[in-house]
Amino acid sequence: MHNSLKNIRFTIKPQKQESERPIELARSLSIHPLTYQELPYNPEYSQYAGRLTTEKLSNATPDEQYWKTKQEIILRHTGEHPYEITGPDALKLLQKIFPRDVSKTKVGRCSYQFACYHDGGMITDGLLLRIEHDRYWFAQADGDMFSWYKANSEGLDVEINEPNVFISQIQGPRSMELLDKLISEPIAKTWNYFDWAEVTMENEKVIISRTGFTNELGWEIYFRPENKTEKLGDMILEEGSKMGMILTGTPSFRGRRIEAGLLSAGQDFTNNTNPFTVGLGRFVDLNKDDFIGKKALINSDKKCRSWGLRVVDGIAKKGRTIKINNELIGSVTSSTWSPYQVCGVGIVLLDNYEIRPESVVDVECTDGKIHKAEICTLPMYDQNGEIVRGLNTKIPKKPEPWRGIKN
Repeated sequence: MHNSLKNIRFTIKPQKQESERPIELARSLSIHPLTYQELPYNPEYSQYAGRLTTEKLSNATPDEQYWKTKQEIILRHTGEHPYEITGPDALKLLQKIFPRDVSKTKVGRCSYQFACYHDGGMITDGLLLRIEHDRYWFAQADGDMFSWYKANSEGLDVEINEPNVFISQIQGPRSMELLDKLISEPIAKTWNYFDWAEVTMENEKVIISRTGFTNELGWEIYFRPENKTEKLGDMILEEGSKMGMILTGTPSFRGRRIEAGLLSAGQDFTNNTNPFTVGLGRFVDLNKDDFIGKKALINSDKKCRSWGLRVVDGIAKKGRTIKINNELIGSVTSSTWSPYQVCGVGIVLLDNYEIRPESVVDVECTDGKIHKAEICTLPMYDQNGEIVRGLNTKIPKKPEPWRGIKN
C-alpha cells in the first residue's frame, strides 16, 4: 500500500445539492428515514448491507458514547436490512439456507442465524423474526442475502421481498424504562430476551424486539412504511433525551460488542472461515435435514481459532499484526479501546489451535509501536449473559481495570 494511503480513512458525508441538475450515481444507498436527526452533528457514514450506517457523530466522544451505553441509554439508527420470506415453502427455504434449525423459532420469537456457502464459508448473519406461520423477516448484517435466497428458491412456493423496513436500536440500562413511557402495553418487565411483539406507540402499531448489538439491556424498533416514522422517531428522541439519551454511531457499539464476543460480518468472519473456526459451532445443527454447507461442515475441523485480545496501553492495529517470538501467528479482525477495562480490546483469528487464552503475544498498535497483549476468552466478562437478560442490573459507576499480564 502506498504510504500516502496508510493513515487515511474514507467515509460518506452528506452534501447539500448545489444545483437542480441531477447527479448520476453508480450506486445509490438507502438512508434511514430518521437520518435527519443526525445531521446537526456533522455525521459520517459507511456502506452497510446496501444502506448507510452511522460511523461518527460530533455530539459525543467514543468514550462518552461507550459510557452512555453501559450506564444510561443511547439511540442508534442502524443499517441493518430486513428482507421478507413468505409463502408455503418459506420454512423449507430457510431450513436450506441456515445451518441452525429454523423450525424451533416460533411466532413471536427471534433467533440468531447465519448462512454458509457450499464449502462452509460464511456469507453473513442476522436476526430472524417469525412474524406469522409462513412469514419471516431476516434483518441481515452486511452482505448479499437477497441474491442467495433467489438462487436457492427454484421450485419452491416462496416469495422474497423488500419490505422497506428500517431499524433503530435503543440500548442501555434505562432502555426498558423508556419503553414503559412509550407504549401502552405493560410488557417491559415480562418480556424475554429474543422475543418480539407488536405494540401500540402513539396510537400506532409498531414491531419491537428484545434484542440489540451491545450485549446491554435494550430493544429494537422496526419502522414499516405504514408507520408515521418521523412522528414516532421524534417522540422517542424527545422522551429519551429527558433521560439523558443521545444519538450515537458505531463507537457506542464497537467496544461492547467486542467485549461480548459479538462477531461482525466481513471482519470477524468471512467466506474463508467456517462457523466452528470462529466459535459459532453451537449454532450449527448437523442433525437436521440437508442444508447448504452441511457436508463441508461435517468434514471440517471443529476447533475454534477465534479469541479475544486485551492490549497493554494501546489499540491493536487490524490485520496480520500478532506475533510470538517475532513469528506471525494470526490477525486482529476487530479492535478498539475499552474505557471500562482501561485497555485495548480486540477479536483475533489465529493461524493454529495451539495458542490458547492467557497466551502472551506482541501486537502492532495504532501508535506504530509493539505492545504486549494477552489472548482471552469471549465474552470478556458477563459470561452468562446476565446483563443483556436484565438479570444483572448493577450499573458500573467507574472502570474496573484489567489486571494486566501476569508475570
